[in-house]
Amino acid sequence: MDSHAISQPSAWVARFAPLAPGGEVLDLACGSGRHARHFAALGHQVLAVDRDDAALAEAAGQGVTTMAFDLEDPALAWPFARERFAAIVVTNYLHRPLFAQLAASLRPDGLLIYETFAIGNEAFGKPSNPAFLLEHGELLALAAGMGLRVIAFEDGYTAAPKPAMVQRLCACGPGFAWQNARLAAASG
Repeated sequence: MDSHAISQPSAWVARFAPLAPGGEVLDLACGSGRHARHFAALGHQVLAVDRDDAALAEAAGQGVTTMAFDLEDPALAWPFARERFAAIVVTNYLHRPLFAQLAASLRPDGLLIYETFAIGNEAFGKPSNPAFLLEHGELLALAAGMGLRVIAFEDGYTAAPKPAMVQRLCACGPGFAWQNARLAAASG
């Protein structure tokens, strides 16, 4: 699931992106911007953040603003205000110290869509370092710890776009419009 090599949004992100309320979307560790472009096509203003300038150059334009930022630099403070984003999307990236900031930057009616590698992925290649692999149910527990309500969650094997062990989560803040979420979860 190398985000630099894939141009189409993940099926998980595409499934839940239409549920995002109006407003600005954060694509964190955006790579070449496939999800940023998807949200922009849905009418959102998108802030795409990555430390890779070449990837950001691919992501920029058509409703997508880019920001070069090293999310893992301990000398840098989290640059986003509380309750700023209508939605936050993170794929193929894990840096556990950011979870509290993600939750704080999500609006009360906002949506978090997260998809990344899980324990067991070492059997399929990289990443194989446990520091970059979620433990079973870890995203679920983190969402609960952040006060988010889970719309959908998966933890296991996927064959596409390549064999991998992944966890996927779609969760929302307490002010989210649940009626629409139930319809999308049932249709997926």
